[in-house]
Amino acid sequence: MLFTGNGNNLTFFSNSFASPLPIEPYQYKMIQAADFYKYCLDKIQRHPNVFLLKEDIVSVEAADGQVKIQLVNGAELIYENAIGFNSIPNKYEPRTGDIMLLQHFKGWIIKTDDAVFDNGKATLMDFRVSQQRGTSFVYVLPLDNNRALVEYTLFTELVLEDEEYDIALRNYCKTFLQLQDYEITHEEKGAIPMNNLHYPTQINGMQQIGTAGGQTKASSGYTFQFIQKQSDELAQQLKSGNYQPGLKTAKWRFRFYDHTLLHILYNRQYPGDKIFTTLFRKNPATRVLRFLDNETSLPEELKLLWTLPTWPFLKAAIQKRRTY
Repeated sequence: MLFTGNGNNLTFFSNSFASPLPIEPYQYKMIQAADFYKYCLDKIQRHPNVFLLKEDIVSVEAADGQVKIQLVNGAELIYENAIGFNSIPNKYEPRTGDIMLLQHFKGWIIKTDDAVFDNGKATLMDFRVSQQRGTSFVYVLPLDNNRALVEYTLFTELVLEDEEYDIALRNYCKTFLQLQDYEITHEEKGAIPMNNLHYPTQINGMQQIGTAGGQTKASSGYTFQFIQKQSDELAQQLKSGNYQPGLKTAKWRFRFYDHTLLHILYNRQYPGDKIFTTLFRKNPATRVLRFLDNETSLPEELKLLWTLPTWPFLKAAIQKRRTY
């Protein structure tokens, strides 16, 4: 699990439950995208056998140890004894029974004159915001005593107009952070797919990686940590000379859990804020975090699932049309 921040103290809020969340041995840390990319590119540039191709690409195909790249300018690049990897999601036409939600968000980094934030404590989820549109929460990740990232997140089918995010963020800062004066120093915005699609491990001979290879967790939108795990496995295989085409995605039971929850959220069979409230109220936070990271054992999962409302989850499991 990766969190923004600088410690191991989290809090959780909903209209019916509020509690600190002890998460040791986990820690929440901040990794900014620009710093992460710079770190990776600096590493790459130290190896003369690696080069970056910055061209518009029409297609890439791999077969029999050969990778062909067709460029927009008409040129074709051919690499022998090569393996091809692709992280660009393929276009997909939804079918009956497909669930297509988005985790979409907008965040502000705000700066205050007074020291109002605790740099060692972050709010993982605050569900006290309106749930009218669907599962919605805010998380607050202090950067120091005067700065924090405040992010409004929703699990719904469609993104909002930009001003709608701003209204929710202003209301949260006023109502729950009790801030009147602050400066917005940075904004971020994005959308992550949450769906029940089956992602092929290979297309046109290309190993699918990242979101294209099913590394986005369907029920939460978490992606970064899963990509790191897949990348590490891939690197170890290549280093040992034991590359196995078709890297595995999550185990079937985790996909089953994810898609069952996704079915409930999509069809609004049970409020998402109440599901997460129950999880954190009735389970140790570390167990929930391991579950969200697909790292729990089956006995741990049974303990966790036993705490959830039985009928909505049983009904959703029966109604799902896919086999895992």
